[in-house]
Amino acid sequence: MIVRGRVDDVSKRYGRHVALAKVTVKVGEREILGIIGPNGAGKTTLLRILLGLIRPTSGTAKLFGLDPLVDGIRALDGVAGFVEGPRFYSYLSGRKNLELLADYDGDGARSRIEGVLELVELRDRAKDRVGGYSHGMRQRLGIAASLLRQPRLLLLDEPTTGLDPAGMRDMRDLVRRLAGEGITILLSSHLLNEVEELCNRVAIIRKGSIVYEGPLQELLATAATGYRLRATDPERARVVLLSQQGVDGVSLGEGQLRFTADEEAVTRAAIALGQARIGITALIPETANLEELFLVLTGGESSDHDRAAVA
Repeated sequence: MIVRGRVDDVSKRYGRHVALAKVTVKVGEREILGIIGPNGAGKTTLLRILLGLIRPTSGTAKLFGLDPLVDGIRALDGVAGFVEGPRFYSYLSGRKNLELLADYDGDGARSRIEGVLELVELRDRAKDRVGGYSHGMRQRLGIAASLLRQPRLLLLDEPTTGLDPAGMRDMRDLVRRLAGEGITILLSSHLLNEVEELCNRVAIIRKGSIVYEGPLQELLATAATGYRLRATDPERARVVLLSQQGVDGVSLGEGQLRFTADEEAVTRAAIALGQARIGITALIPETANLEELFLVLTGGESSDHDRAAVA
């Protein structure tokens, strides 16, 4: 895996408070890495360290192999995005804001303004003052500003927060399109269904420590598959299931049975039910989702995003 950004063994202390404790996370080429964790877990601190906005107490953070605290602006070449929301001059138009940012970036950035406005569907509102933009429009303008730099690594902190369902759908479609164009994306979100829908890797933080970092599908595969069973004689079916090796967590409620098992155990159980002349009217697999695994890994803590102020 070609690594775009990484933090290695990073810790951050504020007096006695430990914000991060020996955290190691990496994001590779063409990946969408989701960073999730309970309120105050350290997600924003991690992003700020990666961008060189704050200095870690120990450990290193690198972008494309360069340390922002050592190599300065060179480490941020090819990196764009925003932490805790983009900021603009509200009394200027969207286009004027982009023109100012393009002048800072140089390298032909002005020539890309129309293209990025079209991409984020703001071309028709580009002449309007940003102060009159909705929250979703400002979020999209923030991505447009980031794309002026032609980034290879894009950091997005809660990009869909405050958007209505249609706006959330459009933002997620945009993130997919950008990833499809080869941009590596590091996405911090408190919306677990969003992370599950968009990301191929996840990093879960709890109390400043990483409790899981790796492919999302590998995490989902760690959970036992659950089943819901409806049968012609639920009580007898329950007795049969309890006698089957490899069938666990059998419970009966509201006329249906629930249990966990692997495929071989389910096959044996179905055969046993047939031999007992118990009809199966429905057998429905229920795989674990990210939210359920998140609650297990974080001890049931909330996934609300930590809102520490950005220096």
